[in-house]
Amino acid sequence: MAAMARSLAERHDVTVLTSRAGELPSEGMDANVKVVRVPVFFRRHLAVANMPSMAAYLPMGLLRGLKLGRERRFDVINTHFAVPTGPLGDWLSTRLDIPNVLSVHGGDLYDPSKKSSPHRHAFLRRAVARLLRRADSVVAQSRDTARNVQQIYGVERKVELIPLGIDRPPQNVRAERADFNLPEDAFVLVTAGRVVPRKASTQLIETLAALPDVFLVVVGDGPEVGAVKQRAAELGVENRLRMLGYVSDEVKYSAYAVSDVFVSTAQHEGFGLVFLEAMSFGLPVVCYNRGGQTDFLSTPDTGDVIQLNDLEAFNNAVRALRGSPQRCVAVRRHNLEKVEEYFIARCAERYEELFEAAIAAPLGSAARLEHE
Repeated sequence: MAAMARSLAERHDVTVLTSRAGELPSEGMDANVKVVRVPVFFRRHLAVANMPSMAAYLPMGLLRGLKLGRERRFDVINTHFAVPTGPLGDWLSTRLDIPNVLSVHGGDLYDPSKKSSPHRHAFLRRAVARLLRRADSVVAQSRDTARNVQQIYGVERKVELIPLGIDRPPQNVRAERADFNLPEDAFVLVTAGRVVPRKASTQLIETLAALPDVFLVVVGDGPEVGAVKQRAAELGVENRLRMLGYVSDEVKYSAYAVSDVFVSTAQHEGFGLVFLEAMSFGLPVVCYNRGGQTDFLSTPDTGDVIQLNDLEAFNNAVRALRGSPQRCVAVRRHNLEKVEEYFIARCAERYEELFEAAIAAPLGSAARLEHE
């Protein structure tokens, strides 16, 4: 979303309203994007929020959003995530009489790893369904998420499909395996993202144990880091595990550049931008088949898409790639070509077209009530 805001700001005035965490400033500029951060309670980490901080964001965001709306006239609101930010976008849209484009990203509708996931609770399902109906336009980033709008929430309306995009990474990244304490002749797996229960990252430690000559690089931080390290110690593979934590894009790209295969045991992905990042470095991708990544990943073209939690098949797929350099070369060529469809400029162009349509359409509470 940051990348899309920067791309849109090349042609438009863009303001991002978000929450404040850690030492982040309350207001600033990111390229040409004005970023406004409201204080929230009890949030201590950049990688994860908590329920009190998300609840606090709604009233604090409303106050700041109304102030922004009084200072200048905005043409459109783009609300990202039905939960927790959906109500804020809806309120501001009504109070400021501005069209609201609601973007749903997967986990805000369905997260099988969380007891608090909206799909598990009747009250939250009704609230989310109302937000989906009231929005002037709804955008999903994958067919999986679009299906959940209808199948889980019973909302029968047009859902726009706009795949997410990534910034084009720098070309010819120079990196050495020695920078990550990796042997030159090792077969290296890499994974990236928040280390949270939904990612099921401890399964990757099982893969290390099953493939004794393989190394794993984990890029990211989160509450499950301790569990991953503990499992590695239990299985005696900690010497082949590299936990990088939260790092700069430069370090992340270097990790991709020294790796052979990107792996993910995520239980569900709304879309999966990290897969596109890996593809932009020519890496084959091995992952499960639940989520929006199935829109652009397939066996055998991009690597292997495995039945959810079939860890034996997952390990066999990695083993087969390790044993077939020719296939890795073919997948690399394919992924480098396919990822060209998913760079951020195209994503921003499609959102721009949708914003213009929302601005031109009938506006106001009467129009929104027709959706309910």
